[in-house]
Amino acid sequence: MWVFVLGDLIIFGTYFVIFMVERSWHRDVFLESQRHLNLGLGAVNTLVLLTSSRFVAQGVRAARRNDNAHAVRLVLGGGLCGVLFLAIKSYEWASEIAAGHTLATNTFFTFYFMLTGVHLFHVVLGLVILGVVVADLKNPELRRVSTVEAGATYWHLVDLLWVVIFALFYVLR
Repeated sequence: MWVFVLGDLIIFGTYFVIFMVERSWHRDVFLESQRHLNLGLGAVNTLVLLTSSRFVAQGVRAARRNDNAHAVRLVLGGGLCGVLFLAIKSYEWASEIAAGHTLATNTFFTFYFMLTGVHLFHVVLGLVILGVVVADLKNPELRRVSTVEAGATYWHLVDLLWVVIFALFYVLR
């Protein structure tokens, strides 16, 4: 899992550097386009993912104590937050598209839809991984704390990536 996480960090880090270079070349376009994003929805999504990370981290602690029923509930809570994130981001995308902002609008929106889209893929994959963690916790023959920890590691990566995306797209001026 750590090799996968480090690989993802390198790939996203490269995307972030390219974004910042493009932003420096087209500052006015990026600032004007950024005004069309919904800072409130971005902030809510950030809180939702941070909350999900808290649930999953507590799930790891419960699994380490062999409190598997509680660990299942906590990991499911983290997963439900992930689903809520997807719903909010889908609404936000639909709003942007309805306002005429698409991949083809300009460089800013190309980056916005591509990076948040790749991130959404990671959220969906993270939800699958959390599903595997829950199945593992429910089955006494498969139950391993290392699986819970690996799933949590990936989920925390998803959260970390979103915090950087939020900062770059919504906050940085």
